[in-house]
Amino acid sequence: MYFLTISSLLLLFGRLGDIFGYRRVYISGLAGFVISSILCSLSSTVNMLVLFRAIQGLATGMMMSVPYAVITAAFPPAERGRALGINAVSIAAGLAIGPLLGGIVASSMGWRLVFYINVPIGVAGLIWANRTLPEEKGEPGNLDILGAATAFISLSSFLLSVNRFQNLGLEPISIGLLSLAIICSFAFISIEKKTSQPMINLSLFGNKTFSFANLSAMLNFMSQYVMTFLTPFYLQRVLHYRASDTGLLMACFSLIVLCVAPFSGVLSDHVGTKSLACMGAATCAVALFLMSRVGSSASFMDVAWRLALFGFGTGIFQSPNNSAVMGSAPRPYLGVASGILATMRNVGMVLGVAISGAVLYSLVPSIVLQKPYLEASEAQIFLSGLRCAYLAGGILTGIASLTSLIQGRQGKT
Repeated sequence: MYFLTISSLLLLFGRLGDIFGYRRVYISGLAGFVISSILCSLSSTVNMLVLFRAIQGLATGMMMSVPYAVITAAFPPAERGRALGINAVSIAAGLAIGPLLGGIVASSMGWRLVFYINVPIGVAGLIWANRTLPEEKGEPGNLDILGAATAFISLSSFLLSVNRFQNLGLEPISIGLLSLAIICSFAFISIEKKTSQPMINLSLFGNKTFSFANLSAMLNFMSQYVMTFLTPFYLQRVLHYRASDTGLLMACFSLIVLCVAPFSGVLSDHVGTKSLACMGAATCAVALFLMSRVGSSASFMDVAWRLALFGFGTGIFQSPNNSAVMGSAPRPYLGVASGILATMRNVGMVLGVAISGAVLYSLVPSIVLQKPYLEASEAQIFLSGLRCAYLAGGILTGIASLTSLIQGRQGKT
């Protein structure tokens, strides 16, 4: 529910940022996140926790929808890559530290403290944001309510259908949800073409740089979640690693992104975005191909350097590609552009997990997949499916390396 709420509302909050100001949307989201964290920690039933997590997802969506717009509006084009690289560092640091810290806190002091700990951090963030965030906004106007509603229904239905397909396979409800998503998508496009103040100005997608850089982002995030979703299963079921060792090894990916992304951003300010984005996505493809070659006797370092290589490619790709998206968007629509880019990221996450799971479940018997630890013969069966899933991820980010090279005349990068 948390992730579904975030992903379905990113476009709406991006547009609200253009109308009312990015600072207001971000600070409102951060305040809502603090309040909802308190409510989550006080939950006495599972239903209450689910409800408050949905509210927390709404607040998080406000925060996630506008950062790229804030950065692009605040920094000149010559420094945009550097600024987006620093932003990538904060994201990578959160991905590396958050799950590890959350696991330690939850196991040693209880799950409620996981939410309590958000409160002082969030309050500090509110004070800092209130002092530093500039007052920036895009194109003023009215909110396209009908467009916002059809976009929400389309995204939420699509994500729910993918989730049900992943868990239950192709069944009537998932088909119905997918059909609803398609119908609402066509309705949304029709509405946006006719209204004078659309939620999303569809002319944005007439810019090849904007369209293909967003596509590249989605494909690369799909490959990321092929890697990060499948590898823990391999480590625990085939190599028999403990959860703590698995977490430590998986942190290699985020730590390398943290180190590489700022330098890639700075470099993109000088040499352009498309060659770096292409090289980064291609490096991710190589890393996934190499992961498809690991066996049942791989050492800690055998896996670590492959994950590090994937992190290196991701770090090279992200900042230039994000700069390409935001640099090709007209200033009045930076909030919408930021929301679209964030939506591509989240949809990529969902599709990456779904595709990797579908490949694995289609090639490996369910009786093998249900076992927490695999013997030698079972491990070989599991590895045969795992290799194909890794290769599928490599193909996805390989395509991203090609789409990164497509740049329109109007691109500012």
